[in-house]
Amino acid sequence: MQALFAEQSNTALKSHHNLRAANGVAAEKTNFEKLTEIWDKLLPHRKLDISGDNIRVIPIGSTDSYPAADMSDGERAVFYLIGQTLVAARNSLIIFDEPELHIHRSITANLWDELESARPDCSIVIISHDLDFVASRTGQKFVLRSYEPATGWVIENIPEESGFSEEIATLMLGSRRPVLFVEGGNSSVDKSVFRACYPTWTIIPRGSCEEVLHAVVTMRANAAFTRVSCAGIVDADAYREDEAETLRSKGVEILAVSEIENLFLLPEVVTAIAKSEGYEQSEVNSRVEQVIEDLLAHASLEKNQLDVILRYCRRRIDRVLKKIDVSDASDVQALAKIYAAKTGTLNVQDLAEFARKAIQHAIAKKDLAELLRWYDNKGILSLVAKVKGITKDKFEQWVVRVMRNGTVPELTDALAAKLPTLIAS
Repeated sequence: MQALFAEQSNTALKSHHNLRAANGVAAEKTNFEKLTEIWDKLLPHRKLDISGDNIRVIPIGSTDSYPAADMSDGERAVFYLIGQTLVAARNSLIIFDEPELHIHRSITANLWDELESARPDCSIVIISHDLDFVASRTGQKFVLRSYEPATGWVIENIPEESGFSEEIATLMLGSRRPVLFVEGGNSSVDKSVFRACYPTWTIIPRGSCEEVLHAVVTMRANAAFTRVSCAGIVDADAYREDEAETLRSKGVEILAVSEIENLFLLPEVVTAIAKSEGYEQSEVNSRVEQVIEDLLAHASLEKNQLDVILRYCRRRIDRVLKKIDVSDASDVQALAKIYAAKTGTLNVQDLAEFARKAIQHAIAKKDLAELLRWYDNKGILSLVAKVKGITKDKFEQWVVRVMRNGTVPELTDALAAKLPTLIAS
């Protein structure tokens, strides 16, 4: 503040002398004026009123104002960063440590665009934990991997061609834990379960099975990531044993159930949920039996079975089509012949009948583990929600909460016992 007011006084005095001398030299912009221009672009709902010795803020649409000392943390941070950038010596190196603190994400990128534009003569280094913010900036990226007082920082370059986005590459190289790639997006239930059950791993959702496999193979093959171990987990999706072995050989394990939500229908997990409600053992047993009966009844409905069978057939068709290589075809006839040969063994009726028999056999045997390996239906989570007497949505919120705060360790243990055992490599 002292530097800004001093510069304003000196610039104003120089302009005064030029005016008195009538030498035609135009008045220069003060740093306060430059600061105000940037401020107006970023915070148009607040106006700065800067005098010779004071600063006040005027909310748009109001006749009231308040002193700079009463600025919010965000307003103060924006003002401070602009001011420090403008008063830095020419051709200097400016280092900003965690500049995203107190500043809303909606203006962070614009703020740094303005600061870099205001000082093209300076080199800027930003130290940040916000990977989204770092990814939004151009320039070389590094990871501060570790620090020892005797030797200093260990710094690693983020490779530009790693096979991953800058954000993911930074996260992986910056992690001190092995990386676990999983299916799905940033679903609260998925991530909370994996994080609770694999607390020593960094969890990164990658969408589909193919993307998980690609991520594991890419990371293990990239020399830049040799010090970081990784593995993958994908949904069961009724893989054949030869397919499962191929995935495991590449470092990807397979869930025992069709999707992560199905774990909550397993009797051992339902038991843990019922016990968390404080029920006596007889009531716990009754609740577990009710969930089993409801699940078997749900899966016995022809419409529900058909939905599952169709999804299974679509996955099998999709896998076959993705493996077809027609690059050797030299003309249209050859292309058609290769395609027909590759898809000729795909009998959709046989696939559907195979899935139907597997589901019905599991129902007849009351084999919950086998049924849940096939039965991918998001709606069945509502069956176990009844144990707590709440809706499916409320149940999901409860799961996320207890997974994060660890208040129901029996549930975490029951889920972990049904998940694959991982070895970092």
